[in-house]
Amino acid sequence: MDSENDIFQMIATTLRDLENSNKMKQLINNAILRGVSAVEIIEKGLRRGLELIGQKYEAGEYFLSELLYAGSIMNDAIEILRPYLEHEKIIKKGIIVLGTVRGDIHDIGKNIFKMFAEAAGFEVHDLGVDVDPNAFVKALKETGAKILAMSALLTTTILEMKTVIEHLKQAGIRSNVKVLLGGNAVTKEFAKEIGADAAALDAVEGIEICKKWVEEK
Repeated sequence: MDSENDIFQMIATTLRDLENSNKMKQLINNAILRGVSAVEIIEKGLRRGLELIGQKYEAGEYFLSELLYAGSIMNDAIEILRPYLEHEKIIKKGIIVLGTVRGDIHDIGKNIFKMFAEAAGFEVHDLGVDVDPNAFVKALKETGAKILAMSALLTTTILEMKTVIEHLKQAGIRSNVKVLLGGNAVTKEFAKEIGADAAALDAVEGIEICKKWVEEK
């Protein structure tokens, strides 16, 4: 009989290798039947699998299509575990408010970032697309989040990011919030120009930045 570590390894490698959801469902159901907690399945199996996928992406072995497919497998896995998670606690690393800025309705990059952030242990409040600056401010105040992640794909909408930062200053919360920018239209130079804390060229880099911010506190 496989040990728990073997089970976690099989779940991680199944996700890494992008095998179909049926195999993942079977592995998870078998683990649940053996009494393995849903939290451990996420922490030691699925989360590790996403880390391995991130490594393949950084190495140029995986691309956007692989990340999207991994997301669908991950979502199916979480749906199986959801009823069990209601009775268990996952220790959260931190809270992130996330959204695509006003005037921009692109969400693929944002959704991939959200998947990796949640897998890394963050609580993510996704405001969706075409988000008004005041909505970002309201969500940050209501959730107590210390990280704001904004996305923009269009060059015509990136100045909205500066507008949001101005709203944070006006609300008196800019000094309490780290601002991360992402999206095809964003550069690290632009982030410096508008007073953001960082820019990520992809979701994997974005998560690493957020992890460092949380560890610094």
